[in-house]
Amino acid sequence: MVGLAVDYLTRFMSGASPQEAFEISLRGASNIGEDALAAKLLAEVKGLDDRSITNAIKLTRFDVYYRAGLGYKPVSEIKPDQATIQNVRTMVERPLHFLEVYGPKLLDGFTFEGGYIDTVSKGAGDLTTADTLWDFKMSKRKVQKESTPCNYSCTGGWACIRFIRNFKASSI
Repeated sequence: MVGLAVDYLTRFMSGASPQEAFEISLRGASNIGEDALAAKLLAEVKGLDDRSITNAIKLTRFDVYYRAGLGYKPVSEIKPDQATIQNVRTMVERPLHFLEVYGPKLLDGFTFEGGYIDTVSKGAGDLTTADTLWDFKMSKRKVQKESTPCNYSCTGGWACIRFIRNFKASSI
């Protein structure tokens, strides 16, 4: 849930509407008849304050009902602690700063339906800039030498990024 909250909050804070940023969560909520609760939570996501982050984490719990159709934990039982809230805030601030340096963002939250080659049937990316596709990853661990931007086994929410250079955003 934390990784999804970071992803969706980053999309929202970098210009996507709340409905666009949390689209999968809203679809999942709709699948189980929790549209009103999801709308209430979404209305309280306004930035990177504690309440917004808590509600974003709660909202992402609905994703499972869109992606897998099972495993719902009542939103009332989700109570992120202060350390989690601060970690989410930090992990959202990093890509926002990244976009200030390398942006602007052209696309976000896209998929490659049909995949790339015969053995890779699907894929996704977090965002694109003018010439690069970026895929951010979250982790509790500090970035290790082995977790460099070009390492596809990278797990670094600390700032590890997978990327493809000289890519044309217009090709998606």
